[in-house]
Amino acid sequence: MRRVAAIDCGTNSIRLLVADVPPVGGHADLVRRMEVVRLGQGVDATGRLAAEAIERTRVVLAEYAATARELGAVDVRMVATSATRDAANRAEFEQMVLTTLGRLPDVVPGREEAELSFLGATASLEAAAAAQGSPAPRSPFLVVDIGGGSTEFVLGDDAGLRAARSVDIGCVRLTERRLHGDPPSPAEVEATVADIRAALALVTAEVPVGEAATLVGLAGSVTTVAALALDLPGYDPLAIHGSRIPGADVRRVSDDLLAMPREQRAALPVMHPGRVDVIGAGALILRVIMDEFGLDEVVVSEHDILDGIALRLARS
Repeated sequence: MRRVAAIDCGTNSIRLLVADVPPVGGHADLVRRMEVVRLGQGVDATGRLAAEAIERTRVVLAEYAATARELGAVDVRMVATSATRDAANRAEFEQMVLTTLGRLPDVVPGREEAELSFLGATASLEAAAAAQGSPAPRSPFLVVDIGGGSTEFVLGDDAGLRAARSVDIGCVRLTERRLHGDPPSPAEVEATVADIRAALALVTAEVPVGEAATLVGLAGSVTTVAALALDLPGYDPLAIHGSRIPGADVRRVSDDLLAMPREQRAALPVMHPGRVDVIGAGALILRVIMDEFGLDEVVVSEHDILDGIALRLARS
């Protein structure tokens, strides 16, 4: 058993997992935290990380570093993804992390980001299905990780990855680019759909999505859509993990969110405050993926790149 700390710094949120990881089998969480810092604020338009966004990230990262030390993690890995890859002032961000955490972040390419997401998502699928009283999902799996700046698509099975592609559609990026109204106008929504479809054409050129037997959806946009589809009275990870959400429910939730003003979205009992502004775009990405690829159900995973970071760190 090895105690490690994994930090995932994305475009919208920064998350911490401290876990005990055995050589084989499932890992045991000690701490799992998520804070919305919006590191990618404005990066799609300016090409730079905003100073205030870097400072918000620094404050939370200092708390995570202290937690990892207090719990006795023997190793720490921080992975930074889409927003950082795109930023002209990436070195400024990296220096902040080095000073705060004591080591540089791994600014991973899209391919490795996809591999880590696949590892984290699929390691617990069978156990999650059993907990839900459902049959185990069938492979090959198409794992889709909808982030703030990018979305990763990975096709694979027990033997590993078959194909992967990362594309620059994410809930923060598309909200800032297209969805300006409160609620967004039909024209804004249609322009967003066009952007998503254009990105999906890049995916299908490299990933044979038709081979997938199961769509597995990851990250906060997907889990929030699942919570709304399940009509949960509050956000419940145990009820969400391993749930199966039909495409019709995804479309209904997506349409509802895009029709709501901000105040109404914020009042939803499952809504994280940091996701209120971007959940419409995230739900729309999931809806268009399912429609374009002809997938009638999504299996929802609470485990994702964060778990993949921890598993690879402990077992490599």
